[in-house]
Amino acid sequence: MSGDDASGQGAGGRLIRIDLDEQSTARRSPEVERERAVAIFDLLEENEFRPAIEHVGPYHLGLSIEENRLVFDIKDPTDAPLYKFILSLSPFRRIVKEYFDICESYYQAIKSASPSQIEAIDMGRRGLHNEGSEILRERLVGKVEVDFNTARRLFTLICALHVKM
Repeated sequence: MSGDDASGQGAGGRLIRIDLDEQSTARRSPEVERERAVAIFDLLEENEFRPAIEHVGPYHLGLSIEENRLVFDIKDPTDAPLYKFILSLSPFRRIVKEYFDICESYYQAIKSASPSQIEAIDMGRRGLHNEGSEILRERLVGKVEVDFNTARRLFTLICALHVKM
């Protein structure tokens, strides 16, 4: 047996389940809820996730916020704990706030703005999303290796957790 899953990727070095601590989140708008659901779906379809531990994967990931810190709780497929670490949310505060502000502008624009205005706002939104993803990748160095697309989707989930803050 090759260990490949339906996406053609090997089962090791990837996430197969993601749990967001619903107690860490506040009530979300339908747009934020949709982005969260799409991020989880896309993340499970394709990701690169390699924690700095002696375990080849696959992994379950729990994300939560505890005492204003982001908690990564990595487990094996049987939910046995493997690796848990905490990141300060301080480096994310500005970018998350700006990202939410521009997302709100985007959601308003799609109701009444011209296509060129919507495109300009969306370019800014994507730029902030990319910046947040790069900050996340930098913060994960030495803890978890992720590719850019995985970092983008994880940043979306971090934003969903941040809504409460």
